[in-house]
Amino acid sequence: MSSPTFRTPETDRNFIGKAVRIVGQIFTREDLYVDGDVEGTIESIDSRVTIGANGRVQAGIKAREVVILGQIQGDVEASDKVDLRKEGKLVGNITTARISIEDGAVFKGSIDIRKPEPKPAAPAAPPIVVNPPAPTTPSASAAPSTPGTQAGLPGTGLPPGGIRR
Repeated sequence: MSSPTFRTPETDRNFIGKAVRIVGQIFTREDLYVDGDVEGTIESIDSRVTIGANGRVQAGIKAREVVILGQIQGDVEASDKVDLRKEGKLVGNITTARISIEDGAVFKGSIDIRKPEPKPAAPAAPPIVVNPPAPTTPSASAAPSTPGTQAGLPGTGLPPGGIRR
């Protein structure tokens, strides 16, 4: 007897099946695929939200990217792109940096194209300060010696040569 085969969504993706109905708010940091009914709000700021062919959404959507194959009634805000496919229907306003609407798609609303927000620059590394070498005082070993004279070690009370006899 063979084991049943289950179709699983891609990793790092949340899946709302066509037999599921959600009323409320959805917040996620991963990609979201909606093939069921959602009423409320959907937020996936850093990821993609896909409304599948069976998906029916009455919600405001905020995401990095929104792909529409089903029906949406509500405003869509995408920081990167909105992709309205030929089988998709959107009644609501769009705010995005880029948009694609295929022939055959239904759209009723307004479009506000905004430049993508610049990503905050990584903090600059602090400048490397190279300190110049401190001036050195000549030591007894580095002091030039002339025959017959040797310098003692100042502050030590040692005679010339550094050895007490």
